[in-house]
Amino acid sequence: MNLKTMERALGHPKTTHLSPLSLSTMNAKEDAKWLQWVTQQFETIAGEDREINLQEFKTALNVKESFFAERFFALFDSDGSGTISLEELREALTLLVHGNPMEKLRFLFQVYDVDGNGSIDPDELRTVLQSCLRESAISLPEEKLDQLTLALFESADKDASGAITFDELRDELQRCPGVMENLTISAVHWLTPPSAQRRPRPPRPRPLTSAYWHNHRGQLLCLAAYAGLHVLLFALAASAHRALGVSVMVAKGCGQCLNFDCSFIAVLMLRRCLTWLRATRLAQVLPLDQNIQFHQLMGCVVVGLSLVHTVAHVVNFALQAQSESSPFHFWELLLTTRPGIGWVHGVASPTGVALLLLLLLMSACTSPCIRRSGHFEVFYWTHLSYLPMWLLLSLHGPNFWKWLLVPGILFFFEKAIGLIVSRMAALHIVEANLLPSKVTHLLIKRPPLFNYMPGDYLYLNIPTIARYEWHPFTISSAPEQKDTIWLHIRSQGQWTNRLYESFKASDPVDCGSKRLSRSLKMRRSQRRPQPTCSGATAQGAVASNADVTMELTSYTSEGTPWQAEEGLVHAGTKDRTQAQWGASASGQVLVSELSPENHQFCNIKCYVNGPYGTPTRRIFASEHAVLIGAGIGITPFASILQSIMCRYQKRKHICPNCQHSWREGIQDDDMKLHKVDFIWITRDQRSFEWFVSLLTQLEMDQAEEAREGRFLELHMYMTSALGKNDMKAIGLQMALDLLAQKEKKDSITGLQTRTQPGRPDWNKVFQKVAAEKKGKVQVFFCGSPALAKVLKGHCEQFSFRFFQENF
Repeated sequence: MNLKTMERALGHPKTTHLSPLSLSTMNAKEDAKWLQWVTQQFETIAGEDREINLQEFKTALNVKESFFAERFFALFDSDGSGTISLEELREALTLLVHGNPMEKLRFLFQVYDVDGNGSIDPDELRTVLQSCLRESAISLPEEKLDQLTLALFESADKDASGAITFDELRDELQRCPGVMENLTISAVHWLTPPSAQRRPRPPRPRPLTSAYWHNHRGQLLCLAAYAGLHVLLFALAASAHRALGVSVMVAKGCGQCLNFDCSFIAVLMLRRCLTWLRATRLAQVLPLDQNIQFHQLMGCVVVGLSLVHTVAHVVNFALQAQSESSPFHFWELLLTTRPGIGWVHGVASPTGVALLLLLLLMSACTSPCIRRSGHFEVFYWTHLSYLPMWLLLSLHGPNFWKWLLVPGILFFFEKAIGLIVSRMAALHIVEANLLPSKVTHLLIKRPPLFNYMPGDYLYLNIPTIARYEWHPFTISSAPEQKDTIWLHIRSQGQWTNRLYESFKASDPVDCGSKRLSRSLKMRRSQRRPQPTCSGATAQGAVASNADVTMELTSYTSEGTPWQAEEGLVHAGTKDRTQAQWGASASGQVLVSELSPENHQFCNIKCYVNGPYGTPTRRIFASEHAVLIGAGIGITPFASILQSIMCRYQKRKHICPNCQHSWREGIQDDDMKLHKVDFIWITRDQRSFEWFVSLLTQLEMDQAEEAREGRFLELHMYMTSALGKNDMKAIGLQMALDLLAQKEKKDSITGLQTRTQPGRPDWNKVFQKVAAEKKGKVQVFFCGSPALAKVLKGHCEQFSFRFFQENF
């Protein structure tokens, strides 16, 4: 059997979205079409033998855990022959698709009843839940699996008979509305005919909606002004040379537009100027968040105008060469200084050819296939050709230097200040932690005058990795943390992979001299107290071993990292690198322990350039902020959440007599927030280890408040986990709900917030946000561009402002 052919015929089981109602209300004609489709799919899978064996059945269902495929196969194989015929498949699927909820539930009960004795005992339920965990890519200790099994079993076994009957399972499932009707969908997606899909009416194009114009008015106004300016410049230059012919008019018009573009294009990348503008009222009018997009657009315009400008001059030179009165050949007009074209010794033609070649080279090296495929140096060095281009442009055109004067001065001061600040004194990476999913957590000694806002980013240079490369990374620590700067760097390119591998390959064992003296110095440095936020709780703004029993970010408030000799790397001690799952004061379940190789003290020289502002600076001026981070996109929000809660805690007051605590209103000039919703979407369970200790601390800071009235609300999603509507996960999700209600914490993360399986239903999420009516809603996102498009569409639908982290 050709598996690729099978997968192509079946398609991915998650690509079809069919409501159960549409299946149950098929008429005779639709039913006949569906049975014909089933027959076609069966023949594709079964091949010439007209039978489906277990392996082909597993591939068709696309299951990770063989338990469910084997149980489904055994129930479909009514005659026990070891294969499924077309008639057996039709009979089973007719029951699952057209059957009533009780018939569907009976099938689920038979799946769970492994030994077929008519009841489910605890061991059978444990086997099922263990398979559910594997299907959802969730790893839990054996003790936690036992707790989940007992929680679900005790809830369902109402008569305490030691076994779950069909009626008891039915009663338990009825507590989850809508689940029973959807049980079969995930098992038979691949047999749903395409014609049965309800295709929604295509929506009106986004640019034609009022919400789109409302959310993009700044960008659209700037684009209109930019286009209008080009029309004006072209018209003025062309009309001034109308006596010289059409080709000269076009060349001069394009040249005048290029004077503006080639000088102003650098202004869009003046990060310090843009950061300063974010603090002014102009930030509400100018689309500062789209500076990179406008820079790219202007670059494309420069290439297009340059080509038109060149072609127009070539046509003009060809006409002149054909004229009997011209003493020059075509090639002399195009490549030499003999005709005397230009204002500096006739160098206009040669400089024009050189400019075009440089521009085409730079344009080719900016393509994503070069910039993101491990050849960043090619992009970087070719992009530096803007310096010789400005020189050539000054020689090529008589008026370009006038256009460049003001932008050039700003550019010079920007670069000079950045160079002085970044090279004034070398900083040092004092600690590094290797986190799951190849994330490197760096702690850099914070310089005295390095002041930044939550969500800002910086450019980092580590000479031992690459001497001349600077890469932007979001600062994940709060400004209130005075001693160190945190960076969380995911390995996705050549430079970041080299960084991760350099720490992974570092020898954590100090084999040099004075090993005991250095070890003693390190231990003593760990005991030094760290300053905490004024008004914060005793535990500090960041979770540590002193207040919770886990340390997943490997940063504690018990001391600063040890300063070793430059370049040396030393492992942390076992008591500091131990990581545990959970946050309550009582017994926790050990999940992982950071090995000494993954937690290293060091003293590696580095340089930083920044900080620079981002769209997230608007958060504190929002009334209701929705923060959405996908994967490592949580990093800007880690800093923001810490800063928000630190400011929140500053307003806490405690009566010295009765110990009653209260908080003042947190709305002021610096922070007008009424409500913050934080949504973190991650692929797998281990990714939560990046910031789970921080989120635990944020929950602890609000422990005294009712859940409905909390200022900060967390929403966690794990996309690899299957939802309640999936037959392969319903039991697990019910057990996780029950145990979370009992222990007041989530079994996956240890947070009070329950981790939801799958992806968010954005319609429901934004409907809930709109219904709260906490003020004007602004959505801030950091993650993949594909998800950004989806979120932007939903924000336009609900008239929410949308801001995306760029670079």
